[in-house]
Amino acid sequence: MSYRTRPALLRISICFALAFAFLAPLALGEDEPAPPKDEKADPQAKPQYGTREAAGVGREGMWPAPTAKDWAKPCLLTFQRTWEDAVAVSKLTGKPILCCISMDGEIASEHYAGVRYREPAIAELYKPYVCVIASVYRHTPRDHDDQGRRILCPRFGSVTCGEHIAIEPILFEKFLDGKRIAPRHIMVDLDGKELYDVYYANDTASVFDAIRDGPEKVPPPKADVVRGDRPILERVNSRDMRDRRAVEKAYLEGDAAMRKQLLEKAIEHGDKAQLDLMRLAVQGLDVDLAKVARKGLAETKTADATQLISDALQAPMEKTERDALIGALKRLGGDSALARWLAGVHEGLSGGKSAVDPQAWAKALGTGAYPAPRKHAGSLDAAAEDKARAAYENPDDPEPQLEFAEATLKLALETRRTYVTNPNMGKRIARHLYADVKRAGAEAEKLGAKGWRVDAVLGLAAYYTGDVKTGYARAEAAMADLPPGESSWSSYAIVTVYAESRWKAIKKNVRENKDWPPQWLRDLHAAYSVLQKHPLGTDDQVVWHYEFLQWLGAERKAGSVLRSGLGRFKNSMALHERLRKRIGRWQGPAGLESYYAKQIEERPEEHGVLSLFAGYASVDAAEMYRSRKAFMPAHDAYGRAVTHFDAALKAGAARKAGIDHVVALALAGRARVHYQLDNDKQALVDILLSFERSPASAGTRDGVGVNPGETAQMLLARLKKAGRLQGATRLQEAMDKLDPELLRPDRP
Repeated sequence: MSYRTRPALLRISICFALAFAFLAPLALGEDEPAPPKDEKADPQAKPQYGTREAAGVGREGMWPAPTAKDWAKPCLLTFQRTWEDAVAVSKLTGKPILCCISMDGEIASEHYAGVRYREPAIAELYKPYVCVIASVYRHTPRDHDDQGRRILCPRFGSVTCGEHIAIEPILFEKFLDGKRIAPRHIMVDLDGKELYDVYYANDTASVFDAIRDGPEKVPPPKADVVRGDRPILERVNSRDMRDRRAVEKAYLEGDAAMRKQLLEKAIEHGDKAQLDLMRLAVQGLDVDLAKVARKGLAETKTADATQLISDALQAPMEKTERDALIGALKRLGGDSALARWLAGVHEGLSGGKSAVDPQAWAKALGTGAYPAPRKHAGSLDAAAEDKARAAYENPDDPEPQLEFAEATLKLALETRRTYVTNPNMGKRIARHLYADVKRAGAEAEKLGAKGWRVDAVLGLAAYYTGDVKTGYARAEAAMADLPPGESSWSSYAIVTVYAESRWKAIKKNVRENKDWPPQWLRDLHAAYSVLQKHPLGTDDQVVWHYEFLQWLGAERKAGSVLRSGLGRFKNSMALHERLRKRIGRWQGPAGLESYYAKQIEERPEEHGVLSLFAGYASVDAAEMYRSRKAFMPAHDAYGRAVTHFDAALKAGAARKAGIDHVVALALAGRARVHYQLDNDKQALVDILLSFERSPASAGTRDGVGVNPGETAQMLLARLKKAGRLQGATRLQEAMDKLDPELLRPDRP
């Protein structure tokens, strides 16, 4: 299923932050309390913002969750796109930097992002700062559309999700002191010194006091230097996001001559990294401007362009252009490990000689016909005994020795399943069997046996007994002689070990910051292409191959591998999970649901299993809609998910316990949507249905980082505050029946 978990390093911090907030005595009251009636307002007093700490209120009273109306308002804070931009603008304006850190699903972070950052009075407090935002959660599938236009984060407005994700590790290294805690506000002066770091605050007012008073600690800023009154071409060399935004707007709305002038200026001011402008050209519809942009990227001197160069290489182009861009990555690799790495990736996947010929294998295995496994009377033990007898009776013939080694190797591997209840006994027996394999294999080689079978049996015996170095060396030798189309178990196993050897070699060199031959990547890609076609191949290997290519950034090849894998393993849960993520990323939630609806229509005989996949697709779609604050589409998608899951259950395509769990989370997700739409009556209905369907799921977080228990607690607080005591009583009674551990406020 598609439910994402929180990043591991954040979980402990979440627990501490929420536990502290829950245990502290908090205040109930209006967000903007009036001064006491019996006192005159002090004209010298500073304005007060937020709610003060007082006794009697839980977390929900201090940080009420944003509603749909709140989220519909724009985020009024202006965030710079990168840390480098923020530093440059800070030095230019004399304004300090304010680092804002947020976390999806955490109650105070939700309140700041959905309520406070959208209030004009609060936004004024942030204007004396150069602001950056850090959050490791993605709220849109992509940062740019097919034509290179920016897709802004619906939560924070002025940055893409990739930008607020990328800035988090920078802030962590510089300022977070090893503590990933949110919400958090850190003020940094022009010299990079921290002036305050506010977190674990018990109320909102204390945070806003620090933000309000912070600018008094530094000299007054210079005049606003945004170049709004200057010609647009002069604004190209500015790093301020407002100038960047204006330049990109001028490019999109300008004629061909203006776009060319802006692009040439961007290339001229390469050190200012106007990469979003260049992306518009690279991915735009104007072929000539795309060539100009690629030429500029090939000549760039800034490592900031590394990712854009890699993205540009995803598209078809002439070999000379491709070589020039790869050459740029190699040149930038002197200062950038990422550039050096991507140069090897693109060079390795661009064709060339490999130790494995996947085309020959595909041709040989294309019909799907392959020899049936040899049958032996009785068990593997009997087969090994037969081979042992033949080897004993023909001591000078290498073939019986080799066959005995192969049969004994299979028997040794089988002991892991045979002795599952007594693994120690299995290990002792396997150790003796592997010794027999090595003796028989060595004897066959001594008698003159040559070729991939000898290398495979000795390599696998060494690999499975811990001599990985010998195993890898023998695997490489076997691959040089392995005939395309060989469908035996030994061929399958040795290709797997060979692929692992190449992966480990690449990984070791990357870790040690060393260059590695592009052929290694070609070999690895080819080996997994063979395993995908091999009769004994599994969907696990397709998943590994796909994710490896994704990790490399080879989107086009990854997509091809996934499609091919689904052609063979069409009902693989693991492959459909990757397919849903891919479709959601490129076609959005509507495209995702449409794809599975079409599959059900075209393959009615597989309605049950396809309904299961469609249910997960609708949940993914609902969560994407929620991340975008599109609440009604999310509501409808959750409804379709429940319908699909129940259809799969009725068809016998899934177990009831598993379906009840995912349906309970879908109902709780819909309850959360109702809550945000101020429809408490329907929210109560859905959360009660969720608890009834699967009580044990109350503490499980969904893909948006919220669990049913948290939604219930927020709803309970609001029902009580509104005086809806009957509904509050029903909800409290349902919550009392749950395991209290599932309702812990600090549950990860």
